[in-house]
Amino acid sequence: MVITLENSQISCEENTTLYDLSQEYQKNYEYPIIVAKVNGEIQELYHEVAEGSQVEFCTTQDSDGNRAYIRGLSMLLVKAVCKEIPKEERGQVVIHFSLDSGYFCQLTGKVRTDQELLQRIEARMRKYVRKNMLFQKRVIRTRDARQLFEKLNMTGKSKLMEYRRNSRMTVYDLGHFTDYYYGAMPYSTSILEHFELRLFEDGFVFVAPRREAPTTMPEFHPSIKQYRTMQMANEWHRKLQVATVGELNEAIVKGQFQELMLTQEALHEKRIGDIAEEIAGKGCRIVTIAGPSSSGKTTFSYRLSTQLKTLGLTPHPIALDDYFVNREDTPKDEKGDYDYECLEAIDIRQFNADLMALLQGKEVQLPTYNFITGLREYDKPLLKIGEGDILVIEGIHGLNDKLTYAIPREDKFKIYISALTTLNLDIHNRIPTSEARLIRRIIRDARTRGNSAQKTISMWDSVRKGEQHNIFPFQEEADAMFNSALIYELAAMKLYADPVLFQVPRESKEYAEAQRLLKFLDYFIPVDPHDVPLNSILREFIGGGILLN
Repeated sequence: MVITLENSQISCEENTTLYDLSQEYQKNYEYPIIVAKVNGEIQELYHEVAEGSQVEFCTTQDSDGNRAYIRGLSMLLVKAVCKEIPKEERGQVVIHFSLDSGYFCQLTGKVRTDQELLQRIEARMRKYVRKNMLFQKRVIRTRDARQLFEKLNMTGKSKLMEYRRNSRMTVYDLGHFTDYYYGAMPYSTSILEHFELRLFEDGFVFVAPRREAPTTMPEFHPSIKQYRTMQMANEWHRKLQVATVGELNEAIVKGQFQELMLTQEALHEKRIGDIAEEIAGKGCRIVTIAGPSSSGKTTFSYRLSTQLKTLGLTPHPIALDDYFVNREDTPKDEKGDYDYECLEAIDIRQFNADLMALLQGKEVQLPTYNFITGLREYDKPLLKIGEGDILVIEGIHGLNDKLTYAIPREDKFKIYISALTTLNLDIHNRIPTSEARLIRRIIRDARTRGNSAQKTISMWDSVRKGEQHNIFPFQEEADAMFNSALIYELAAMKLYADPVLFQVPRESKEYAEAQRLLKFLDYFIPVDPHDVPLNSILREFIGGGILLN
């Protein structure tokens, strides 16, 4: 039998599994092989290879491999908790959200989460790693899966399956423990040797290696402000009684979507109003807004400006992009491409000079960057601001004090915005905070730039790398954080995302990611996006809003 492995044809015997091949070829890879991509689709290593298959191995350093590692650790954790804590005290393990290099979890039962308990759970997890236990996949009827998880008191899982159209579901066994996980799992527990449990706030985190260094345990430096923002979103979800996708689908089926959507939008507006009052109370003259790609920064800045006006203030927007240095002076990245995301791409000296002049009551002519010629132009009317005027600056470096080095700290108010998703598939299957942002960007790029989903996906790793360097290290410097995630948005974006994702060619390297996103979106019952309010942050991506052209 002949297959193609990493662009080379090789011969192998009938009934050869991907695991057999991984053992033979592991020596060619720096990091452990955990799953494989077969004909463009992610598969677990227990699968047998077929004649003519095209196989690529994914290590723990690849995005698909890293996701499989976290899923495997999650099941390992839940199994250890179920074994270590008596049933009458245990309750459930809830894996809430990512936080720096860790994943925040809580136990819902009567047991007290302390260091001694975590040490016992971690010791049991390491025991399972040494035993090299297999993750065994079973396909059962969806009806049977629902009954199974209802019996195990995992109501979120049974509710998720209630709205699945597939007649059969995949579950995993780890010894005598059964659970459901979205996506491919590792072959066995032996690969999961790098992790650590730590107490944190009113729960704990399991710390796992970062994708870029998958065999090295990272330090854990959580953003307390981000944690509190995420917990605020969790509290909103509890009040709305929608913390999982199953509960969201149930609300949609019962005709509660309009009320849910309007309540969520009202919570957004209230939070924006609170931030505006804080700005006014401090008397700051400059507001900077920064956040990762597709966070909704532009719509947020418009809505914040509206709230500032209700307080008697006059906001003036300033686009940081207009201060790009001339293209010939723009730094280049390691590939030789212009790096518009580094701080050095901004003429921060001129930027600070203009800000200082404006604050001193002088007239200033602000520049406009011509993206066609790569030059700054001066064709705007002169700007002069008064005592009640505020400069609102939106840009990637807004949290970095080097951007506004000439402005005293007390004159600045810095806002961090991101779509910090806390809605999860169920209590063990979290939705990464970057997932909704990627889908937002795919939809917006297709609508406004004519970009295919394939192109957007191909650029995403580079976008994320820029965020890691230019935004995330400064988020704790923010005076306020705004979570732009909407509890209903994935249900509203599904009808826009599906058509463009289906266009990604099977032969492309982006196909597996497109298929993963399609499978993910299939968990959501779609809603009519025309119901979304015209000033919603979601309108920045799906279009039809009143705040953007």
